[in-house]
Amino acid sequence: MPSDKVSGDNRSIVTLGHGSGGRLTRDLIDLFARHLENPFLDARNDQATLSWEGKRLSLTTDSFVVSPLFFAGGNIGSLAVYGTVNDLAVGGARPLYLSAGFIIEEGLPLAALESVVESMAEAARTAGVHVVTGDTKVVERGKADGLFINTTGVGAVPADVAPSVERVVPGDAVILSGSIGEHGVAVMAKRLNLESGVRSDAAPLTALVERMLEACPSIHAMRDPTRGGLATALCEIAEAAGVAVEVEEEKIPVSDDVANACEILGLDPLYVANEGKLLAFVPPERAEAVLRAMRGHPLGREACRIGRVVKRSEGGGVSMNTRAGGKRQISVLSGELLPRIC
Repeated sequence: MPSDKVSGDNRSIVTLGHGSGGRLTRDLIDLFARHLENPFLDARNDQATLSWEGKRLSLTTDSFVVSPLFFAGGNIGSLAVYGTVNDLAVGGARPLYLSAGFIIEEGLPLAALESVVESMAEAARTAGVHVVTGDTKVVERGKADGLFINTTGVGAVPADVAPSVERVVPGDAVILSGSIGEHGVAVMAKRLNLESGVRSDAAPLTALVERMLEACPSIHAMRDPTRGGLATALCEIAEAAGVAVEVEEEKIPVSDDVANACEILGLDPLYVANEGKLLAFVPPERAEAVLRAMRGHPLGREACRIGRVVKRSEGGGVSMNTRAGGKRQISVLSGELLPRIC
C-alpha cells in the first residue's frame, strides 16, 4: 500500500477502534477496496458469489482474534467455524468446506489448543461442513495473544437464490431472528470476571436460512449482525442500498440478563456483537410466511418484524421509534466499544 493513512481523517495509525466493526472499520475496509476494486468487492456483501462452469459458488474468509479464548457458550474454535459458516448462509449458500489457519503463540498450553480444535470439530459436525485444509504458524511469546484463527469457507448457491444488499428496496419488511447482544456480553463478562448468566449465542444459521428460503426464495438480503451489532448492520445495509430504515424499539428483543449487563457495563445492546442471529429484508407480502418458517426452528423462535425500509427522502439512514414515543437516529458505531470480540 502506498500510504498508511486511513480514509480522509487525521489518523495515521491503526487503532483498536478500527477493529470494533463501526465507522473506523469501514474506513479500513475502504482502504483495501480502493486498491483492490472489482465488482465482487464493490457489492459489499460478507461473501462473494462466483460462477464456474454453470455452477454458483460462495466464498468468504474471516479471522478470529477474540480475547479471552474461552467464554460462556463457546471458544475461539467454535466461533471460527460458526462465523464463517454464517457468512456463507446469509448469502443463500449451503456451506460445504472450510480451511483453517492457526497463528499460535509460543507458550500456549497444548491442552488449551487441543480443546479449541475439539470444539472446532464438534462445530463443523453440527454445521455440516468439513475442514479440508489448513496451516499452522508459531510465533514468539507476546506476538499473538495465545491464538489467532483464520477460516475460509466455500458453499454452493442454488440457482434461484441471490440475496444481496443491493436488492433491498423501500417497502421491504425488516426481520430479526431473535434477542440481541448475547455474544458480546458473554465475552465482556468473561474478560472482566463478571457473573452475568449470559452465554454466547454462537450457532450455525444454515438450517434456519434454508427454512426461510423455502418460504421465500426471493428474500432480498440477509446479514448476521456481528461486530458493531444490529445498529451498525442496519446502517451499512441502508447506505449500500441507498434507502432508509425505520425500526421499532419495542419490537427489538433484548433479554433481561443482557439489558442488566449492558447497564452495568455502560453498553448499548444495539451495538453489541451477535454470532447466532440474522437480519432479513423480505418483500412485505412474504413477511408472515418467512416469520412462520423461522419460528418453527430453534434459532428463530423469537423472530419478529422490527421495522421497514422506506425511501431515503422520507428520512436518512436508520431511525428508531422509541418506547417513550420519540424518534432516535441510529448511526454507525464510532470508536472503540468492543474490540477483540470475535
